[in-house]
Amino acid sequence: QLQFKESGGGLVEPGGSLRLSCAASGSSVDYYSMGWFRQSPGPGGDHEGLSCIHTDGTVYSIDSVKDRFTIARDSTKNTVYLQMNDLTPEDTALYYCGASDTGCHGDFGSFGQGTQVTVSS
Repeated sequence: QLQFKESGGGLVEPGGSLRLSCAASGSSVDYYSMGWFRQSPGPGGDHEGLSCIHTDGTVYSIDSVKDRFTIARDSTKNTVYLQMNDLTPEDTALYYCGASDTGCHGDFGSFGQGTQVTVSS
């Protein structure tokens, strides 16, 4: 069964950087389009898809993060990363990863529990 465990979150000052990790087990990240998502704070917080890396390496990112966040896949470690730079308080959220076997614009599942990112001075 495909499962993910996210890590790397924490408290960072505005303008800082973090690298999130999404470690996979049960299958290879090479077989799926892998995406990073976030849920904003508060009950019923909004979910937002951020970046996705397709099986062929093509990357899709939303405009608000494409110049600051970079998604990458390390097949040897069966892990997908999200490098986040120039963080702002608006980036505060629970970040989680998921997989799609129908492409970056398809349906995602197998989401992990997430890792909390807080941007504050």
